[in-house]
Amino acid sequence: MPQIIHQTESNLNVKNIKYLIKQYQSPFWVYDANIISNKIQLLKKFDIIRFAQKACSNIHILKLMRKNNLKVDAVSLGEIKRALIAGFKKNSDEIVFTADLFDEETLSKIIKYNIPVNAGSLDMLKQLGSISPGHRIWLRINPKFGYGHSKKTNTGGENSKHGIWDPHLAIPIIKKYNLKLIGLHMHIGSGVNYEHLKKVCYAMTKSVMQINEKITYISAGGGLPIPYQLNEEPINIKKYFSLWNKAREKISQFLNKPIQLEVEPGRFLVGESGILVSQVRAIKNMGNKNFVLIDAGFNDLMRPTMYGSYHHISVISSKNREINENKTIETVIGGPLCESGDIFTQKEGGRIESRKLPLMEVGDYIIFHDTGAYGASMSSNYNTRPLIQEILIENNTFKTIRRRQTFEELLSLEQ
Repeated sequence: MPQIIHQTESNLNVKNIKYLIKQYQSPFWVYDANIISNKIQLLKKFDIIRFAQKACSNIHILKLMRKNNLKVDAVSLGEIKRALIAGFKKNSDEIVFTADLFDEETLSKIIKYNIPVNAGSLDMLKQLGSISPGHRIWLRINPKFGYGHSKKTNTGGENSKHGIWDPHLAIPIIKKYNLKLIGLHMHIGSGVNYEHLKKVCYAMTKSVMQINEKITYISAGGGLPIPYQLNEEPINIKKYFSLWNKAREKISQFLNKPIQLEVEPGRFLVGESGILVSQVRAIKNMGNKNFVLIDAGFNDLMRPTMYGSYHHISVISSKNREINENKTIETVIGGPLCESGDIFTQKEGGRIESRKLPLMEVGDYIIFHDTGAYGASMSSNYNTRPLIQEILIENNTFKTIRRRQTFEELLSLEQ
């Protein structure tokens, strides 16, 4: 839930933000390690918490996860490399590679590092088995239905590219290459609807019974939501765990062996820990619309443009004047990019919306809340804009965990 910067007990408060504004060029990211640690504690009933690092893949965030005894999911060779640098071990189950295909280099390194594979296609099983018989695998199953806050985050059903449609077809391939099937994974998309979740749990139980192989793990996947708006209710973790635990118990009884229940959160652990700090650089009226233009663009924070996602916005004065939260104006927040879609107040499909925000002046600062997930990790160099600073607040210290990219570094690959 958005932290109220003037009241919050977290490190994401106005005092710390003002200090950082004096130290660093805007825009920049800030994370609070305490929030991440508190979120981890909420999931302790699960046997395994595996961080979906695509949400926030900074090596220092990964080290924080490892320090808290989490395991990690990697969806690319780059993410495998990040996990290894952060201290996660090869030749173990600390890293699992999840994908629907292999490229040759990734396949080669997975075999070299002996990393378990969560396979989303039959071709992956054939390619892995023909080179590395006996390799440990999971099957990612498409339950033939999906759910998500956006069509672009729905990972189940016939419109999704993810997972194996008919897991029965995987068994002959597994046996041919003596692959070691250790678990089943099922994830239908971002967000939680408990009726959909019951269907997923039932589908998982049914799949295990139909395949009837002596697996050791089931994975609930990720997609646990966070409340992006002030009036949103947080997910009921007890209810979420209870539904999956009942499925685990049925599976354990059917297979007559203990089954470990894994959860694979990304956004849930890091989303509320992060903010994006940006500065107002221009204000102008366009007909009846009031535009406030800032120095952060969708190359920095992609979610509003890509999904129509909402992020709560706070304003901090640059001149120590009082920001009157009760005196507001309908405002459209835009960035510096040469793109009409570079708007932070829009709905899915690109429909521009204004938001009631305090009156601002050039030089004021805008804070985008709950940007710890799919913020920095989705950033790009579009319009030849360098990647921006990332700062972690931990144990009352401010630590730069990614410095601002220089133009020379950005252009070096082309020289």
